[in-house]
Order: sequence, then structure tokens, then C-alpha cells
Amino acid sequence: MSTGPNRILDDFAKLMTDAAGAAQGVRKEVETAFHAQAERWLNSMDLVKREEFDVVREMALKAREENEALQKRIEVLEAQLSAKAK
Repeated sequence: MSTGPNRILDDFAKLMTDAAGAAQGVRKEVETAFHAQAERWLNSMDLVKREEFDVVREMALKAREENEALQKRIEVLEAQLSAKAK
């Protein structure tokens, strides 16, 4: 067992180590609480998840392409009807 100034320094070092560990534990608890609160807040805002947005975006792009193809087909058919009518 240490005596004198060395013991005081050893005790101080142990105290600082324990304080650092406690501070780290408190930090993790605060982070966990913050993340939980942020998640509750975001869920209450009824936001769309990125995955859902991407799926709907792909569906819209596909529908747009199909509409453009149908529009071209209609134009061709109308041109054919117009040519027959003359």
C-alpha cells in the first residue's frame, strides 16, 4: 500500500478514472434519451420514410413513361385516322 503523497496521487487518479467512467455513462444515457425523444418527435410529424418515398418516386416515373408512350400511340392513331378521312 502506498503512503504519503503517492497514496494521495493514486487516490486522485482513481477518483478521476471513476469520474470519467461516470461521465461517459451519463453521456450514453443522455444520447439514448435524446434519440428516443427525437424519434418520437419525428414520428409525430407523420413524415415519409426515404424507402417509401423512393418506391413512390419509381412508380411515378414508370407511370410518366407509360403515359408518354400512350400519348405517342394516340398521336399515331389520330394521324392514321386523319389520313383515312382525307
